[in-house]
Amino acid sequence: MRIIGFAGWSGAGKTTLIVKLIPALIARGLSVSTLKHAHHNFDVDKPGKDSYEHRMAGATEVLVASDQRFALMHELRGAPEPSLAELLGKLAPVDLVLVEGFKRDSHMKLEVYRAANGKPLLYPDDPHIKAIVSDLPPNDVPPHLAQAHIDDIEAVASLALQLATPWP
Repeated sequence: MRIIGFAGWSGAGKTTLIVKLIPALIARGLSVSTLKHAHHNFDVDKPGKDSYEHRMAGATEVLVASDQRFALMHELRGAPEPSLAELLGKLAPVDLVLVEGFKRDSHMKLEVYRAANGKPLLYPDDPHIKAIVSDLPPNDVPPHLAQAHIDDIEAVASLALQLATPWP
């Protein structure tokens, strides 16, 4: 299994890019999973559903399964947030895992950047950013970093595969 990260400020287009990138990578014959970090309280369950009620009653884990999919929800209940390594260990083996967020971790990353955000680039402070995926003119990207235009999905797919590293 190999991983590649996508880091950038909120609003840069990381999720939109990944949603376009997944089919392009699958078309190249790869199996792909994603791992996304959420910075806020999120829920994949709905109040009133049995699984939600099980969690609210205090269950540590609730696994919901059907003939179409299964979902495992694990309540931390005050325990520390799992590390990227721990979370990667929970995934079934695939060819490539696209990691969205986890920008402070030390895996190889592509920085997703939009000039309209008005935020600074992250690469100067993160030696693990090896490429910029943006709407910037090519002259505005430092020559030591690989680059692709944010709308050139095939170029981004090639960069992701080139920079992805084995895990573990």
